[in-house]
Amino acid sequence: MKTSFFKLTIRDVPLDNQTVLVRADYNVPMSADGNVDDDLRIRASLPTIEYLQKRGCKIVIISHLGRPEGRDATFTLEPVAQRLAHLLKQDVRFVDDCIGDKVYQAVKRAPKSSITVLENLRFYTEEEADDHEFAKKLIQATGARYFIQDGFGVVHRAHASTHAITLCVPSVAGLLLEKEYVTITEAIHSPQRPLVAVMGGAKVSDKIPLIECFVEMADTIIVGGALSNTFLAHAGINMGTSLVEPDQFQEIDRIYQVVKDKGVKELDDFIVLPVDAAIAHSIESADTRRIVALQDIDDNDMLDIGDASIKELLEIVKTAGTVIWNGTLGYAEKPAFAKGSAALADLLASTPNITSIIGGGDTADFVLKWDSKGGKSFTHVSTGGGASLELMSGNVMPGIESLLDAPRRKEYTNSNNHK
Repeated sequence: MKTSFFKLTIRDVPLDNQTVLVRADYNVPMSADGNVDDDLRIRASLPTIEYLQKRGCKIVIISHLGRPEGRDATFTLEPVAQRLAHLLKQDVRFVDDCIGDKVYQAVKRAPKSSITVLENLRFYTEEEADDHEFAKKLIQATGARYFIQDGFGVVHRAHASTHAITLCVPSVAGLLLEKEYVTITEAIHSPQRPLVAVMGGAKVSDKIPLIECFVEMADTIIVGGALSNTFLAHAGINMGTSLVEPDQFQEIDRIYQVVKDKGVKELDDFIVLPVDAAIAHSIESADTRRIVALQDIDDNDMLDIGDASIKELLEIVKTAGTVIWNGTLGYAEKPAFAKGSAALADLLASTPNITSIIGGGDTADFVLKWDSKGGKSFTHVSTGGGASLELMSGNVMPGIESLLDAPRRKEYTNSNNHK
């Protein structure tokens, strides 16, 4: 069943020749010399910007970058504006504030179809406080007729530029937000079967809602990375000095009970854990990858899944119609412990008949560095880490819920799924 978006988008409102305020997510990795290190989120915003330009809109873009404490030039969005100009092959104006008369005059002078990027929203504490007066100042300074939410990576938070601002001006979704919502929601609720969920990352406590969601939706759940430490410790395996959350054992018991209630007879075939480990005595000794049986982990760290685990993972994934991957399978920042993640990425990239949805955050960072095609080897690489996690888990997304409703709410609205 085809998933429909339940909010109005830029295709649904009369935008021609209007001034529009676009909330993008340009919170991109920056290099030590102050340049953009990874422009996925900037590239992902281009379809919305190009559509608005064709409609003759005067485009004003707002975003945040990092976690500055007050006005801090280290976190300026000016390099982002420069990268956007490079990608569009045209001038992009930059204003070193996001409210006030300087912004008002700059936008007023800007011509039709122009693009202006404003300074980091988080230079003002009112942004994260969801301050209504600050949101009003954003609209007053820009003179925007419409607000367009296109920052998927921030819609799980109620901030001034995601929630309060929608109370000030008609607010609709951009093309990226619509694409992220529809692609992820459809992969969970109407996937090509079998649906295999591959889950890594650090903490069970962060992933419990998502694991519960996949127990209901998936055909197989593969657990790796530091996430598997707690599952293995729960099963009685000594995890040495690896991160373990004993306070989550009761949650794991509950998850296994839900799996049993689903009618699964072989629990180990539904929630698949590593059968061996790649270890080192410390992260610094990343060139000394050793494969050991789980019972031989002793006081070493489990930094990646072992070769037998990788082989089992690939055999399962080969049979999948849809794979949703959230969390790397080891300490993938170190090449010696990226073997499991790289093997999975290689299989997905070389098997186009598998629909591959890559969660944002560390997983997206890994595949973008791995993939010479900038993420195009996969069906979809999400621009949102926490947002994709929240959406997959079925939680309410304030930055989506507050947009104008489409005339008919279709089958998979977020409010229908939240727990």
